[in-house]
Amino acid sequence: MSPIRRRIADRLVEAQNTAALVTTFNQIDMSAVASLRSAHQEAFQKKYNVKLGLMSFFVKAAVEALKRIPEINAEIRGETIAYRNYYDIGIAIGGGRGLVVPVLRNAESLSFAEIEKRIIDFAERSQDNRIRIDELQGGTFTISNGGIYGSLLSTPIVNPPQSGVLGLHVIEDRAVVRGGQIVVRPMMYIALTYDHRIVDGREGVTFLKHVKELIEDPARILLEI
Repeated sequence: MSPIRRRIADRLVEAQNTAALVTTFNQIDMSAVASLRSAHQEAFQKKYNVKLGLMSFFVKAAVEALKRIPEINAEIRGETIAYRNYYDIGIAIGGGRGLVVPVLRNAESLSFAEIEKRIIDFAERSQDNRIRIDELQGGTFTISNGGIYGSLLSTPIVNPPQSGVLGLHVIEDRAVVRGGQIVVRPMMYIALTYDHRIVDGREGVTFLKHVKELIEDPARILLEI
């Protein structure tokens, strides 16, 4: 095993052995985000020289949901709980040496374009093993997108000492009921794994539901409501 693979193994086993992990699920209608991206992609890319992807929406939505449920952005230190007033969001990326989770520092202050540019930079440098150690440390919450590999549903594992991880999955057209009618919508399952020692079920479900509401009505992200 390579050093980074051994480190990954140690951290994941630590999470399984020390945390009381629970996973809750929901599904999101991605129609609104798809329409917004289609309408503004050309202008966005022309202005910022980067595509408007999905991850920036989820980073923004996660930050707003973390503000509402601060326990998921906190960590256990001995017999105390340390709450954070900043949001350093780890983005799980498959790199040349395996899975790495570089951190978007102070994600609450980043624009959509800044988030997209930093994620692309992380992805490119991870393929050449050029991610620095300090860029992998100190995250407060993690987002993992298994959907890019075709994953329909999964239960992500918390990256200790964090208390939560959001799992994204593949977008598929599915039959859903809207206004009493069966219609086809682009749907995505999402999963939140959290440490039940610090986060109760009500808070975990509320967090995931708020992410769903923000993605299905992305104007709320800009209004922070």
